[in-house]
Amino acid sequence: MIPPAEAKWKPMTDPYKDSRQADAWRRYKKLMTWMALAALVSVIAALIYVYSSNEDVPIHMAIATIAGVGFSVLLGTALMGLVFLSNASGHDDSAMGRGAQDDSEA
Repeated sequence: MIPPAEAKWKPMTDPYKDSRQADAWRRYKKLMTWMALAALVSVIAALIYVYSSNEDVPIHMAIATIAGVGFSVLLGTALMGLVFLSNASGHDDSAMGRGAQDDSEA
């Protein structure tokens, strides 16, 4: 075990400090804003489909439709967006041990 006096730690870096990271985060937030709108449109379309049936729709089914469709769209787009964010912000480079090098030097 490493004694506390010899333990080395690095302060957390601000993700908005580097312009590359800041630009990647800005694009991710813009993407998620549009995807929240897409989730809302998907929920409305799903509710129209459910209510267009000839049967009575219980409130629990409507709530489950809202939660299921909305959460699925947001989760899928958030995870896919994080893949692109990781690549664009340089986290993939540091995980592969390349640091700030570009692909042509690897």
